Amino acid sequence: MKKRSGKPRLKTAPAGRRAQSKRSPRPTKSYRQGAVFLVGFMGAGKTSVGRALGQRLNWVFEDLDDRIAEHEGRTVAEIFRDSGESAFRRAEHNALKHLLAELRGGSAKIVALGGGAFVQPENAALLKAAEVPTVFLDAPVENLWQRCCAQASESGTERPLLRSKEQFRKLHESRRPAYAKAAIRIQAGNRTVEAIAAGIVEMLGLKKIEVRNQQGEME
Repeated sequence: MKKRSGKPRLKTAPAGRRAQSKRSPRPTKSYRQGAVFLVGFMGAGKTSVGRALGQRLNWVFEDLDDRIAEHEGRTVAEIFRDSGESAFRRAEHNALKHLLAELRGGSAKIVALGGGAFVQPENAALLKAAEVPTVFLDAPVENLWQRCCAQASESGTERPLLRSKEQFRKLHESRRPAYAKAAIRIQAGNRTVEAIAAGIVEMLGLKKIEVRNQQGEME
């Protein structure tokens, strides 16, 4: 059983309340069942939504950054600090290739990509070639900033991007056009985790599996 991440969750809906949502139309392209890749900026809620989807569908949830850290034997921050971004991007690309190969074997997974992963053209090309659905969790930059600051405060960790709100905003603006190329876009600003997960299931026509034969993160 995988240890829970310390990342903060988005708010959840009160019991008995049905969350209403605005969402993108169902994509016209048909994607194969068994995988969903969540993309978006830091603080968009990829981990929280990924776990909620895993619970709904009985699929395995995985954070690509966790796979990289396990393979490298050090945290993402340590890789950036000691080896630089180019080394991290190579490790990220290799981890994505291996993960996609596993999916071809029939496993069912929801995968959260790091904030810069989908921005890399070679990674976007891999996902397109694999014909797996990508979902952009979109949110106003102010919401993202507040969530990330709260996360850093709760965990006691320092994140370089949070030293400057203007730098944070500029990076978000530079990456957003790449995120917008995802198969579907869903608003994640002021919506509950349950509403976002339900919207993704409906838009992609995802099916729950009754018996899971693969180990992975469980709630």
